[in-house]
Amino acid sequence: MAVVPSEFARESRTVVLPTAAMLTHDAASPAMALAGPAQPSTAFPVDTRSRSLPGTGLSPWYAPLLSAVVPGAGQGWLRQQRGVAYLAAESYLILQALQSQRDASRETREYREIARAVARATVVGERPDGPWAYYERMQRVLESGAYNRTPGAGFTPESDPQTYNGSIWLLARETYWRNPQLAPDAGSPEYQRAISFYQSRAATDEFLWSWRDAQLQQDLFRQTIARSNESSRRTRQMLGLLLANHALSLVDAYVSVRLRVFGVDPTSGEQRVGVSGTIPLPALRR
Repeated sequence: MAVVPSEFARESRTVVLPTAAMLTHDAASPAMALAGPAQPSTAFPVDTRSRSLPGTGLSPWYAPLLSAVVPGAGQGWLRQQRGVAYLAAESYLILQALQSQRDASRETREYREIARAVARATVVGERPDGPWAYYERMQRVLESGAYNRTPGAGFTPESDPQTYNGSIWLLARETYWRNPQLAPDAGSPEYQRAISFYQSRAATDEFLWSWRDAQLQQDLFRQTIARSNESSRRTRQMLGLLLANHALSLVDAYVSVRLRVFGVDPTSGEQRVGVSGTIPLPALRR
């Protein structure tokens, strides 16, 4: 395409640079030239004048929103077959997440029942379920020790540091007493602060445990917790993949709409394949 500059002015002219598609069309046979301009693809029918889907009057911009809610729905709205793949992936990931969650719930019930029937068998009265940190401690510590070694006669914390409660009392003494091996007066502030520290962290009477002479059951308890943790981790992975599938389907639909709607000339219906730019040209004299 030739550009004829003005004789007496320095101007900026817009030049359309031909692409490979244009050059191919110019060099085509007369039969191809008689066939007229290339028609836009019908795989994605869009009314280029109203920017809507033919026969519906609805905007194709609904597609990204639909894909954000249900992956593949936007592609179906745009009549793209790959929407089936997004929908199939969504169904598979949901089923896997539900199965993993069921496994985690079942294994959680199992390790709690092992702890209740074996390690907490000596607890008198109700044995309520504890938080996760409680069962995590039961994995690594053989027994809790007593909460109060002198019930009915004041309060005396567990003193054996090999037990869980005993280790908490040792930590309290090291934190608040000047000499952990020498007890201050029972009414002193440092003694009372150590007692408060112990009571806020030690296992109380309804949560005491002991795996003594039951190491095989403790090993089974640990293995069941490990399986429960793995099932929970797998559930989180499936949820992450579900979010990624939603995001990917949304982006796919958005890009498709951008390319197919704004990549078509609204007057001629032809695909816009040229590259335009502005080139400053100096004035030429005869």
